[in-house]
Amino acid sequence: MEFVFTSSSPTTCQDSNLSFFSRRDPNSTSPSPPNPPNFGLSYFTMTFGILSNLIGLAIVSASCTRYHHRAKTPFLLLAAALLLSDLAGHLVTGALALHLHLGRIRRQRALSRETGEPPQAFCKLFGACMVFFGLTPLLLGSAMAVERCVGITQPLQHSALATTAHVRLGVLLLITVACTLAALPLLNVGTYEPQFPGTWCFLPVHGALSRADAGLALAFSSLGLAALTVSVLCNAVSGLTLLQARFNNQGAKLTASRRRRSSMSSVHSLDVEMMVQLVVITVVSSVCWSPFLIYTSMSVRQFYRGNANPDPQYERLMLLGLRMASWNQILDPWVYILLRRAVLRRVCGLLWPSRVILAQSSSCRSSERQEINLH
Repeated sequence: MEFVFTSSSPTTCQDSNLSFFSRRDPNSTSPSPPNPPNFGLSYFTMTFGILSNLIGLAIVSASCTRYHHRAKTPFLLLAAALLLSDLAGHLVTGALALHLHLGRIRRQRALSRETGEPPQAFCKLFGACMVFFGLTPLLLGSAMAVERCVGITQPLQHSALATTAHVRLGVLLLITVACTLAALPLLNVGTYEPQFPGTWCFLPVHGALSRADAGLALAFSSLGLAALTVSVLCNAVSGLTLLQARFNNQGAKLTASRRRRSSMSSVHSLDVEMMVQLVVITVVSSVCWSPFLIYTSMSVRQFYRGNANPDPQYERLMLLGLRMASWNQILDPWVYILLRRAVLRRVCGLLWPSRVILAQSSSCRSSERQEINLH
């Protein structure tokens, strides 16, 4: 889901002349609209998000090559699918929003007195992309959480369940679910309508709704909230399991061989790295998406309660929630860019240089002892 091209000026947002769908009397004389607002920040955000996802994909691709046939491969495949969906969301929905934005500026410059609306076919396509690219990252994030939970709590079953073929099949299934929900209004089951301030289209959530529209909006918000809930629960179980394993390792006896301890430490370090990345992804997704999903669910519930007269302020709240949700696609790739062991070690080296020196010396001693044992 992409940034909506709107003005940052409060007065511009409140002016109904800037909307494609302003309710004006055609016989009234409309005042001269203000100059087209500056949309440089939205353009910069979209470009920055695309570049961030490309960098994140390059890092994940390099990690896939490095950890081929290892426990991290399923996690990296899901991460690559997540970043690809974020990148496609920026490109596709950003281009559609840009098209509406340019048409809006042309109408302002022409001082048109007639209300203009985007073509119905275009609005349907835009709305379907918003639903699909909004729901897909949430479902993929929950799949990543489930995969890590199985990998940490049931490592023996994980190798049999989380194969490359199973992961690809799971990604295809989740994409199919999101695509099906997005395509239903294209098959005349529900509709897509322009949303305030006229630069994006989505499922209607205000006013008098049909049962199909209300059901689709409720299904969208319910699936999104369910995906976030599954991610939080799985991450909690995985985190508690890792903490318990760490306490057990600290209290273990020193009779185990050095090679075995080194191997367990390497696997544990890999699990912690993936777990930290996944927790940050879940936190970012929850903070960015929860307002939009909760507000959509609350709006539909108001319709079921018989309240068909929405407050105009609700439209601005929904726009604010969309802006927060759009930041999820920008922040996701930076989790993989920054939260890597190489980057974390450098940060620790700057903060605690003495510990890094001791760790390097101990690793050198262990490697020397390994060479002596081999001879």
